Amino acid sequence: MKAALVALLLVMPAFAQNPLAGGSVVCGSGDVRFKVKLDYIEHAPAQPEPGKALVYFIHDAGTSAVLAYPTTKIAVDDAWVGADHSNSYFSVSVEPGEHHVCATLQSSLVDNRAEFAHFTAQAGKVYFYRTRLVMSREVELLELDLIDSDQGAYLISVYPLSVSHPTKQQRPTVRYSGTKASH
Repeated sequence: MKAALVALLLVMPAFAQNPLAGGSVVCGSGDVRFKVKLDYIEHAPAQPEPGKALVYFIHDAGTSAVLAYPTTKIAVDDAWVGADHSNSYFSVSVEPGEHHVCATLQSSLVDNRAEFAHFTAQAGKVYFYRTRLVMSREVELLELDLIDSDQGAYLISVYPLSVSHPTKQQRPTVRYSGTKASH
């Protein structure tokens, strides 16, 4: 019992520190809505451009019944880079170094949700992020997770490519001030 209490007291300060205090993470500049088309033609996995890393963003709906399913928008370093709809994926090239990712829903049917992550890209590497929307009567939760490269390669082999382009602005920018917990 004492050992557990000591461990808890040692870990508590780490949870109290907030690396975002005083700053904010933004989901893309301005308000952008995306129109998404799914390309069902089989595509060979892309390779990183010389001197860059490649990041795949995969939305895994967990079902093929996706009537009225919301679109998931992705921003990297405060710039919208694309969107997924239903079971789909897209990729972007990034420079080596630290990057901040935001995923948010583009929907009038579910509450506005946002998830955040950051990673340090290495030239020549491929990264896979998966988003999932978990919904029940009581909960709507958007998840954004870095996943194993084998799982990522499998998902992009079975899901269509998401081809998105921005349309007119309609909603305010989502901001996170560092006061709520996120992963």
